[in-house]
Amino acid sequence: MSTLRDALASMPGATFADLLESDDAYLVVIDLPGATAETTDVRVDDARVRIEAQREKSMPSGFRYVRENRQLFVDVDLPLPPDAGGDEAEASIDAGVLELRIPKRRESGGVTISVEDA
Repeated sequence: MSTLRDALASMPGATFADLLESDDAYLVVIDLPGATAETTDVRVDDARVRIEAQREKSMPSGFRYVRENRQLFVDVDLPLPPDAGGDEAEASIDAGVLELRIPKRRESGGVTISVEDA
């Protein structure tokens, strides 16, 4: 889990995220103000989670930017912990808060195969 924690800590300063863990899952919560389900893409490839989001922001009539720090695009690439099962991950976004639930793989104690005389 430390690689995921370290990756979250190294995200750009304008992106805020929490990492939570239970016995059977990881929960990554990322603030993406202005992003919606239509403008957010989450993919799991090669033991990594890639999050791309586009934020909506508007400029009131008669104003111009003096300083602009709120990025329109957020691109996050996170390594999965070795015990994470990315194939069954679930994501939802509500009021610009993305919640990504990544289940842990069940430890396999192996399977005993009976051997019969031929």
